[in-house]
Amino acid sequence: MKNRILFAFFAFFVLLQVQAQAIFRPGVKGGVNFSHFTQTDNSNEKFSAKQDFYVGIFGALRATKVYTLQPELTYTRQGAKREYIDGFDGLKKNETLDVSYLSLAVANKFVFNKVNFQLGTTFDVKINDAKKYIGDSNYRDNSFSSIDLGFFAGIGFDITKNFGIEGRVKKGIIPVSDWDDSYTNVVFQVGAAYTFDLK
Repeated sequence: MKNRILFAFFAFFVLLQVQAQAIFRPGVKGGVNFSHFTQTDNSNEKFSAKQDFYVGIFGALRATKVYTLQPELTYTRQGAKREYIDGFDGLKKNETLDVSYLSLAVANKFVFNKVNFQLGTTFDVKINDAKKYIGDSNYRDNSFSSIDLGFFAGIGFDITKNFGIEGRVKKGIIPVSDWDDSYTNVVFQVGAAYTFDLK
């Protein structure tokens, strides 16, 4: 019983310390996406990276000297370039696939001086039907999955107290297409973030 009371006091003390040290700072972020789909076993098609952008907001909660919890809400344009052999005429063709998501992420940032390492999860909701570009033509494709779950890892560097740069790799785990479960999202992100001071 005595040990339980001591543990309760210790836990309460730690909680007070964390709350006393916690600092909340909102911010904005944006950058470039290099996205593609994982390769399939189909030798008649190959995916490569397409370039687009992401932009969003976040709230950084600095809980301790080395740990920050950072929820994020981001608009991200992803997709891939696809080279394939047409099953009708046997010709090699190319298309670009554009898919836009609203992404809710939770980043765990481990801070060491100006450098931080990031690990987290994402829940992405497709905003509208994917768009396919083939030559001069384009059309909507509603066969793409409406959600995606993913994990990411990254590294950041604080140039100033408020401004920093970062790079991430995000890997989806839900198949991109409803009719083909053999490929998923992969995104390399390079961008910058600006954090505001509330005081």
